[in-house]
Amino acid sequence: MKTSYKIYTTLLLAAVVTTSCKVSKDVDTPTDAYPEKYRGTAAASANDTTSAADIQWKAFFAEKDLVQLIDSAVAKNYDLQLAQKNIEIAQLRLSQSKWNNVPQVNLGVTATSSRPSDNSLNGISLNQFLDKKHIEDYTISAGLSWEADIWGKIKSQNKATLALYLQSEEARKALQTAIVANVAKGYYNLLMLDSQLKIAKENLALNDNTLVLIRLQFDSGQVNSLAVQQAEAQRLVAAQLVPQLQQNIAIQENALSILAGSFPSAKQRENILEGIELKKNLATGVPSVLVSKRPDVRSAQLALQQANARVGITKASLYPSLTITASGGLNSFETSNWFNIPGSLFGAVAGGLTQPLLNSRKLRTQYKIAQTEREQSVLLFRKQVLVAVGEVSDALVQLEKLDDQQGIAQQRVETLQQATKNANMLFQNGMATYLEVIVAQGNILQSQLELASVKRQLLSANVELYRSLGGGWQ
Repeated sequence: MKTSYKIYTTLLLAAVVTTSCKVSKDVDTPTDAYPEKYRGTAAASANDTTSAADIQWKAFFAEKDLVQLIDSAVAKNYDLQLAQKNIEIAQLRLSQSKWNNVPQVNLGVTATSSRPSDNSLNGISLNQFLDKKHIEDYTISAGLSWEADIWGKIKSQNKATLALYLQSEEARKALQTAIVANVAKGYYNLLMLDSQLKIAKENLALNDNTLVLIRLQFDSGQVNSLAVQQAEAQRLVAAQLVPQLQQNIAIQENALSILAGSFPSAKQRENILEGIELKKNLATGVPSVLVSKRPDVRSAQLALQQANARVGITKASLYPSLTITASGGLNSFETSNWFNIPGSLFGAVAGGLTQPLLNSRKLRTQYKIAQTEREQSVLLFRKQVLVAVGEVSDALVQLEKLDDQQGIAQQRVETLQQATKNANMLFQNGMATYLEVIVAQGNILQSQLELASVKRQLLSANVELYRSLGGGWQ
C-alpha cells in the first residue's frame, strides 16, 4: 500500500509541475489592418475615438412610432429568438467545458454467479476447496481517471469553447443591428410612399382642373380633340400612381410587420417625411474602434482566438499524455462477507504516459491544417475590417452627395412650382398653349416624387452609417 501511495504521489507531483506547458504561440490580432481614418472624414477628426455607435438605438431614433416598431422587432423577431437559443446552447457548452480538467469518477456495483464445468480447471479447483457447484462475486467500487493537462490541451479546448460562446453573442448583436437598420429604413420608405401618394393625389386634382378648362375650350372651339386626349393622358399618369403607391404602402407595412414578429397589418404613423430632421455630422471615430463596436469584426477576432486554440490542441496531441487512474471498493465471493471491513477492501493506483506512434503522421497533418486555418482566420479578419471600413466610407460619401442632390432637387421643385403657376395663368389668359401646361404639370410631378425619394435615401444613408459603425445592438 505504501508503494502504491508513493507511485501516486510521484505521478501527481510530476503532473502538477508540468501542467499547462505552452507548446504553441498564439497569433495576435493584426494591428495594421486599419487605415488611419475613413475616406470622407477630416484630418482633425481622425484622432477622435467618439463614435455614433455609442448611442443606444432608442436615443438615436427620435420618432416614437419608429422606436415602438424597433422595440417590437427586437423583442419578437423570430431570427433574434433563434439567435438567443444559440447563445443558450453555447452557454451550456461553456459551463460544461469548465469540468474538462476535473477527474472522472464512476461508481459501479456488480454481482455475478457462474457454474463452471466439473471437468474444467475452475470446476476441479472449486470441488477441491469448496463445497460448491457455482462461483459468486460481489463488487462495489469507485474508479477515478484524470488526464494531466501537461501541454495545455484542455486549457486550449476551454479557450475555444469560450470564443465560440462569445461568437454566438456577437452573431446575435450583428443580427440585431441589421434588424434595427432594416426596420428604420422600412419606416422611412413608408413615409416616402405616404408623401408620394399625397403628391400624386394633389397632382391628380391639378390635372382635373386643367382637363376641365381644356374641355371648356374644346366646347368653344378654341382647341381640338387632341388637346383633350393629351390632357386626359396626363391625368391618367397621376391617377395610375395612386393605386401603385397604395400597393407599395401595404407591402411595406407587411414587411415591417414580419420584421416585428407579427402578422401583416397597417402601421400607425404620426410623422411625415418632410418633418423628419436629418442628423448632421455624426461622429465616426477611428477605424480601429470597429473591433469593439461592430459585432461582425469582433466575431472575426474571436474566430482568430478559436484558431489559436485549435493550433494549441493539435500541437498538444503530438506529445505524450499522462493519465492517472485509481480504483477501490469492496469485493467478496459471499454476500455475507461483502461489507466486512477491512477484509473486503481493495484498491489500485496506476499511471501511464501515452505517446502517439502509428497515428503521429495523422496528428501532424491535423496540426498543419490548424495552422493553415489560423492563417485563413487572419485573412478573414483583415477582409472583415476592409468591408467594415468600406461600408462606413460608402455611407459618408452618400450622405455628402445626397445632401447636395437634395438641395438641387429642392430648387428644381420650387422653380417648377412657379413655372406651373405661370403656365396655368398664361393658359387661362390665352397666352400659353395646353402643351406648355401639360409639360409643366408632368415636370412638377416627377420632381416632387424625386425630392421625396432623395430625402428617403438621405435618411437611409444616415441609418446605414449608424449600422456600419456598429450601432444598433445596445
